[in-house]
Amino acid sequence: MFHNLLVALDGSAHSSAALGEAIDIATQGNATLTLMSTVPDPSTWLLGGAAYSGGIDFEAIVRETEREYDELLERAVDEVPQDVSVTKLLTHGRPAERILEQVERGRHDLIVMGSRGRGQVRALLLGSVSHAVLNASPAAVLIVHAPMS
Repeated sequence: MFHNLLVALDGSAHSSAALGEAIDIATQGNATLTLMSTVPDPSTWLLGGAAYSGGIDFEAIVRETEREYDELLERAVDEVPQDVSVTKLLTHGRPAERILEQVERGRHDLIVMGSRGRGQVRALLLGSVSHAVLNASPAAVLIVHAPMS
């Protein structure tokens, strides 16, 4: 049914559950996976100009964050069975925008991503990535919740 899946990962338990679902879909349907993570726009880290106070090595923070997201992708790739074609993609900026751009560029027919479990009203107020993607995606979207522990 689906042949080209985009899996958006952010390190949360919900995105981990989404990866598991995507692997199942890809394995059953002989589909390809693109695992994607987005390093947030550094401007979202600035609180009252704190990064400009002189005591913060902003470049080091950005490099460390990129390294952490790249390691997240590497761990996710390691979970994918060897008989499933997988590509990893690290982007920068606003996650919802990057996901939607990749759907078009990669011609993905399904996006699989986690939800942080927010209700509709809170998602609107907080600008939830999954909510934004769900409402703007030209491809099907599967939003996965982590199992309750």
